[in-house]
Amino acid sequence: MIKMILALRRAKHMTHDEFVDYQRNKHRPLLMSIPEAAQYLRRFVVSYPVQAPRDPGSEFDSIVETWFDDMAALEAFFSSDNFLKLVDPDHENFIDLTSVQQMVCEEDIVIDRN
Repeated sequence: MIKMILALRRAKHMTHDEFVDYQRNKHRPLLMSIPEAAQYLRRFVVSYPVQAPRDPGSEFDSIVETWFDDMAALEAFFSSDNFLKLVDPDHENFIDLTSVQQMVCEEDIVIDRN
């Protein structure tokens, strides 16, 4: 299993709440509408920062985690015409594209109490 993690900051014209609303209610439905989402995504999680004691706060507005069966599936998803023509152009509407941090990785699960 391959996982891609993206750390995102909002576009400069948006508040954090506007960013969250756009990501949840406009971008996410767009992403999930392409057939490649059902075909290649095995898990998709978006996390938003919350206030916590002894935590100075996050410099990011969300962390996105996407799981794929393998690197070929990741490549097929992100190079698909639907992703490139429909989903990718929407990123500039709510993300500061100059600040995106990305890591493609394999998980080493230490504890899983599910």
